[in-house]
Amino acid sequence: MKRVLEPEVMEDEAQAAAYAAADFSSSNQMFVDGLLERYGTDLRTVLDIGCGPGDVPIRLARTRPSIQIAAVDASDAMVSLAERAVQRANLANTITVLKGRVPGLRFEGRDFDAIVSKDLLHHLPDPMVFWDEVKRLARARTVVYVMDLFRPASENDAADIVESVSANEPETLRRDFYNSLLAALTVQEVQEQIERAGLALKVAAVSERHLLVEGLIE
Repeated sequence: MKRVLEPEVMEDEAQAAAYAAADFSSSNQMFVDGLLERYGTDLRTVLDIGCGPGDVPIRLARTRPSIQIAAVDASDAMVSLAERAVQRANLANTITVLKGRVPGLRFEGRDFDAIVSKDLLHHLPDPMVFWDEVKRLARARTVVYVMDLFRPASENDAADIVESVSANEPETLRRDFYNSLLAALTVQEVQEQIERAGLALKVAAVSERHLLVEGLIE
């Protein structure tokens, strides 16, 4: 099945609110737990690209309060949701929420111990801009930890995944999930992208619908 692009930025406030209200706790916690289990020993500064409503950086900050997190999203609606969530969690001293998009994030130094991202790649028409930005912002020994959906073999398979995972969710969210699956990349496509970027990272499917890219910048 060929990739079918969806809008790069989720600007509709109702759509963003529906996304923020959805229960992604299982995959978000799996993401945070995996990051800390594999690479958590020396993490002090983390950049989260495409932070959405802020659940991942909040989970990370609650688990490891010593980490300073820059959480970036291109959507005004998502930035507002993330800022409010951070304030409610009393984590404004740990998490800084910023508006920005790839390419061209406004960070000059290479001061991040880790660059992380969850569920952003499938929004990007050309995901190479993400990997090029990672390469620009990372330094030697920076951790890269990126999770996203991977594209099913067919539209019917995508519909089956939506039904099995989100049968009780609002129709807006179900439609967005289906479109995201169609817009997602395959493991092979992501592998080819990171090779083109010259990044020595590992790519693998880690669930029935998620892939994970991880490793250290050399």
